[in-house]
Amino acid sequence: MKRMSSAQTAGPPSREPREAGETGSRAAAQGDAPVLPGRWFDGLSSKARPVMVGLQPTPQGPSLVLHPLSQPGAEPVVFAWKDVGWPEAWNARKPPPRVVVDLRDHGSLEIDAVAQWRAALAAAGDRPGMAQRMQTRWPVLLCVAAAAAVGLTLFYRYGTPWAATQLTRFVPLAWETSVAENVLQQMDAGTLKPSKLPRERQDQLKARFDALARLAPPGLQRYPGYRPPLSLEFRSGMGANAFALPGGKVVMTDGIVKAAADKGLTDDALVGVLAHEMGHVVQRHTTRMVVQQGVLSMGLGLALGDVSGVVSTGASVLTGLSYSRAHEREADCYAIALMAHTALPTAPMGQLLLAIAHDEDAKDARKKDAGQGPATGASAPAAGASAPGNASQRRAAEDLASHPVWSLLSSHPDTVERATELERGHAPHCAKN
Repeated sequence: MKRMSSAQTAGPPSREPREAGETGSRAAAQGDAPVLPGRWFDGLSSKARPVMVGLQPTPQGPSLVLHPLSQPGAEPVVFAWKDVGWPEAWNARKPPPRVVVDLRDHGSLEIDAVAQWRAALAAAGDRPGMAQRMQTRWPVLLCVAAAAAVGLTLFYRYGTPWAATQLTRFVPLAWETSVAENVLQQMDAGTLKPSKLPRERQDQLKARFDALARLAPPGLQRYPGYRPPLSLEFRSGMGANAFALPGGKVVMTDGIVKAAADKGLTDDALVGVLAHEMGHVVQRHTTRMVVQQGVLSMGLGLALGDVSGVVSTGASVLTGLSYSRAHEREADCYAIALMAHTALPTAPMGQLLLAIAHDEDAKDARKKDAGQGPATGASAPAAGASAPGNASQRRAAEDLASHPVWSLLSSHPDTVERATELERGHAPHCAKN
């Protein structure tokens, strides 16, 4: 390998001959640097110009210095780091036949001494970036992929719900009320029917509901100052169920009122169910779910680019299941605390939840024995459901919850476990909320 004399070295890059001469004299103080033979296709002629190629370190990165051999005594041509399309790094085991350097508006440069070019580039201070190291080194790629997977998992499991919880406080109550009205109108036009409960019975339950809402201590709320107007609606056309809509509206079906009466349970059981649904409202679970899906989709879009559409759709489904499970637990804890504050028992609520679960299992078994398949018109257990479901879906969710890994994806915690906690009036996880 030939070395340039100090008079031939070039310093900081330039395109102008005058500047090249000035920078060359400044670079002389840096000492000799290795040069390589190359061919410069300058874009002005189809014929290659033989040159000697040098690399000089600069604070921004190596500069490229071309010494034309066809013009003895000519000033070197200097290209700054930012003005060169530097070739990507390659695996040392599979080097390219030649190096091609893109000089943009000034054509391109070819160098046959591949190994020497790589050594000279490293000597001039060039260090391949993470992307290039990933392309040439499998261990780096695997480490980065593992770190990305861990990061996405933590973002999915902890970052998304935390961010959604914080962002939800900025969602206006008027938006929640508007959404609830639209949803209820759509359900009234489809699944739900007017309640057949006597007006007197409805008034009794509404009085208990209103009293419970008035006695709810502010300390149980996640969002200080959030005071949605809580109201109770009655509907039929659905099995034993109750669900909460954002903005304060709670819907109770005739079926759950009948189920409590058939089991000989007092209205405390229904009040416990209403306390659970109040928990969904004041903790803003529905709104947090909407915000969580948005945060997750945006985060995966930034992280995964073009493939995020498919991935974020699947991840959103899994996230919805996991967070619904957490929200059910949170609503149970709210109900336990509120019932304790008002000196009301939670045991009837647990008994009602368990009774409905057993009824749905029995109904599903009868349908199966009759060859009609699983029951399709049943609803999910009242004290934990914010949306309709059926017994087979609930059992599948509980089977999934029993697995030590996939329990994170279960939509509802185990019904027996929840009923036991409600009967005791205490759950270990509630102390963390």
